[in-house]
Amino acid sequence: MPHDFHAALAGAAQELGLNDLDDSRIDRLLAYQDLIQKWNKVYNLTAVRDPQAMLTQHLVDSLSLLPALRRHAGGRPLRLMDVGSGGGLPGVVVAICEPDIDVTCVDAVAKKATFIKQVAAELRLPNLHGEHSRVEALNTPPFDLITSRAFASLLDFTTLTRQHLKPGAVWLAMKGQHPAEEIAALPADLDVFHVEQLEVPGLDAQRCLVWIRPR
Repeated sequence: MPHDFHAALAGAAQELGLNDLDDSRIDRLLAYQDLIQKWNKVYNLTAVRDPQAMLTQHLVDSLSLLPALRRHAGGRPLRLMDVGSGGGLPGVVVAICEPDIDVTCVDAVAKKATFIKQVAAELRLPNLHGEHSRVEALNTPPFDLITSRAFASLLDFTTLTRQHLKPGAVWLAMKGQHPAEEIAALPADLDVFHVEQLEVPGLDAQRCLVWIRPR
């Protein structure tokens, strides 16, 4: 991966306030992008083919989740489920940057879960796991946090994963523009307690995080 990609990713991390992302983590993120490009030829992990676009639309976009995630974790080790993870976004990015967060990426497509396992092995990420399953059928201990990026409507996201929430746990959905209609469709026993606007460096598009918990 060219040096200017390293500089661009490091600069974006600085803009997001992630000043502690050292060279080794930046290098791992770029190695992960290399793996996406390599496997994409066979596995069709993403429609984005251009490396520069991939850097912004995938890596930097996923990094934008981290300040909120860190604030929520408060230094505690957490178990996080990333639903409909596809090629591992944002789950792999979280696993690389936050070794204290144990990340399980779940996807109903076997080859995508296989890719996650390959990433965990090649990049030596013991806190990263790939699960091939429909999320509603998954048999797993419950999680502290369940996240998704472009997986489904908020209603489907919460309905399909509710049994995987620990008591006191929350959902964190990455969305584009403010999903007012999706929020309005949620049942009364769910509380959307925060919608956080994100500024993603280099991305000219609206992004927000939707925080949800059971009442």
